Amino acid sequence: MPGAIQSIERAAAILRLLASSSGKLGMGEISRSLELAKGTTHGILRTLQQVGFVEQDTASGRYQLGAALLHLGSSYLDVNELRSRSINWADPLASRSGEAVRIGTVLDGKVLVVHHVFRPDDTFQTLDVGSLLPLHATALGKVLLAWDAAAAIVAVRGELTAFTRKTVTKSGLGRALATVRESGWAAEAGEYHPEEAGIAAPIRGHGGLVVGAIGISGPTERVCDARGRPDPTLIGYVRDAARAISRDLGGLRT
Repeated sequence: MPGAIQSIERAAAILRLLASSSGKLGMGEISRSLELAKGTTHGILRTLQQVGFVEQDTASGRYQLGAALLHLGSSYLDVNELRSRSINWADPLASRSGEAVRIGTVLDGKVLVVHHVFRPDDTFQTLDVGSLLPLHATALGKVLLAWDAAAAIVAVRGELTAFTRKTVTKSGLGRALATVRESGWAAEAGEYHPEEAGIAAPIRGHGGLVVGAIGISGPTERVCDARGRPDPTLIGYVRDAARAISRDLGGLRT
């Protein structure tokens, strides 16, 4: 069998880099990030631009994913627009709540983290953009499952990994999702990481379709009270951010 084609591998790496970026990237940034020669990077970018997979901003000369690539599937369009529309609201949410903020959408039965803002403190943190989280054991995932019937059916029929003794079971997932739909937000305490809790709310696109979720996560004692109930003030912050992003996406009337 023939080996991998290096130019295609490099083009795919450039597309992944642009997809994971929170903004446009210059050729030099792309070249340094992937350790490619500038001439090679420029040639690949020019080819990707010619087929519509990459677009170059005429004012800054920086690059972003192109419309032709985004329209190969609606999920790509959702992820790109979801990320760009969410940036202006994720940072204020982290500041108000004092916790880390993640924005996610469904990908292959997992939560794909498309944007991540660190906690506004000096603790060590790792960037989670591009990470895949479990749907059933995270607040982000429960929100996405609650408004995605197909994904919920697959989750209920499949095996639910028990990450901790508090992880929701198959028999309890249906009830949990019904509660999420009724309340308009989701929470989890110690279901994915033993000492961490999260709160999330849906982000809606055109027609009210849920295209993603935004949430906070942090130590259980800060996010929840002594009985494991999420802080109402934090719930309000998360829901306010979700509504603001939804308005920007055309999912809610102003």
